[in-house]
Amino acid sequence: MSKDKLPKNFQKMQKNHPDFMTAVGNLGKVVRDAGPLDEKTINLLQMAAAAALRMEGAVHSHARRAMSAGATEEEVRHALIVLTSTIGFPAVAAATSWVNDLED
Repeated sequence: MSKDKLPKNFQKMQKNHPDFMTAVGNLGKVVRDAGPLDEKTINLLQMAAAAALRMEGAVHSHARRAMSAGATEEEVRHALIVLTSTIGFPAVAAATSWVNDLED
């Protein structure tokens, strides 16, 4: 995603707290590099966690990143619907609608 398309709050946090945002970015890199999971799997996991927490922007971001890392739309949708018995249908339906936003 280009810098001008990042959420405004994220851009403002980068401007107001650059050291903090650098540290958050570094933490993300360190945990990604800490084990054997590939980028696609990591983003599908993070998307699932975001869905469970009902974090619309994070679902958008991680679905987009998972697809950029090679996930198909079918894999993204499957990663969400398998959550139904864990987080419930309403949360899955909401997360699925947020993924649908990426098509619009």
